[in-house]
Amino acid sequence: MSDIDIGIIEKDRLNTAEGLKRLLADSYTLYLQTHYFHWNVTGPQFRELHLMFEEHYTELAIAVDDIAERIRTLDVVAPGTYKAFAKLTSIQEVEDIPDAMKMVDLLTKGHEQVVKTAREVLKVAEEANDESSAALVSDRMRVHEKTAWMLRATRQ
Repeated sequence: MSDIDIGIIEKDRLNTAEGLKRLLADSYTLYLQTHYFHWNVTGPQFRELHLMFEEHYTELAIAVDDIAERIRTLDVVAPGTYKAFAKLTSIQEVEDIPDAMKMVDLLTKGHEQVVKTAREVLKVAEEANDESSAALVSDRMRVHEKTAWMLRATRQ
């Protein structure tokens, strides 16, 4: 690490960055899963789900960059390998190709898990008086809560 003086003590910066690494891993794993489902969805709702999944993975691609750059702003190396993400993520990998509604269910659970991870990170960032990280995490929570709601609505 280099000399950094942004008004957050080192211990707090490192704790927040560790939480952000988990959020990054969950977000990237969800991005991959969403993209995988976009490519492989079939059935009567193909077009609707194919387009919706594309919107979601496009948004997630921007999000992972924002999260990784915040980790770097805290002067910590951002993880970027599948191996690192696999160790850090809370989202289960899917190896088969589920049917369309199972995809919706899995993605809903994935977005809800990202919200839960974000809630944990938010507490750490707030305790560190790291408003920039807290704002980023809060924004991510809002996106994932809304996305989970939209996915749940396709099941009704």
